[in-house]
Order: sequence, then structure tokens, then C-alpha cells
Amino acid sequence: QLQLAESGGGLAQPGGSLRLSCVASGGTLKTYPIVWYRQVPGKAREALSCIDASGETTNYADSVKGRFTTSRDNAKNTVYLQMNSLKPGDTAIYYCARGPNYTYWACPLRLREYTDWGQGTQVTVSP
Repeated sequence: QLQLAESGGGLAQPGGSLRLSCVASGGTLKTYPIVWYRQVPGKAREALSCIDASGETTNYADSVKGRFTTSRDNAKNTVYLQMNSLKPGDTAIYYCARGPNYTYWACPLRLREYTDWGQGTQVTVSP
């Protein structure tokens, strides 16, 4: 069974950058779209970005558009989230999850469409 593991979180200053990784084990990631989302304890999950299996289609939430970029390296079984111009409001636990193995996927940012998220990685943005 495919398992996902997030890494790369940590402490960053406002205006700084971090790159998160979502690594798959137990199978190949290359046929699945991947969504990144975050959650602050006590608040609803927020979908941030999606990349389809080919890497040709991406979609971003307005809150991160222009600051975050998702990409994938299927040879490494890894999807990335490059986060620039970080703000204190970006502090959260970040997760990745996979979508269905369809030929075409428009990358909707609806979390109910995705499954198999990992344990998450903490991102803290503070002076």
C-alpha cells in the first residue's frame, strides 16, 4: 500500500523559505495527483496546492498563489512544495495526500477527493 511521508518543515523567519518533500513508499507516486494541505490545531484543514500525475497541471489556493510552488520528480518518487515569502500565518502542520489514478485530473482543491496523507511536518514562521 502506498504510504506518504512529509519532511522539510522547521522554523523560518518571516520572508524566508522552506521546501517540503512528500516521499512515497510501498509503491510508485508517478500515477497519482498530489495535494498539499495544512492544518492549525482547532481549525479546519486548508488545501494549498495540487499537481497532477504528469506535473503539467497545478492549482493553488489564493492564500499561497505566487508564494508557493509545487513540483514533482517521479524518478525520486517525490513531490515538493517550495514555500517562499513565508508569513507567520503560514504556521501549521503540512500534509500531502494523493488523488485517484485517473487519466485526467483537473486538480480540484477539495480535500475529500484525496487520501493516504502522511504524518505531517511542522512549519513555524516566527521572527
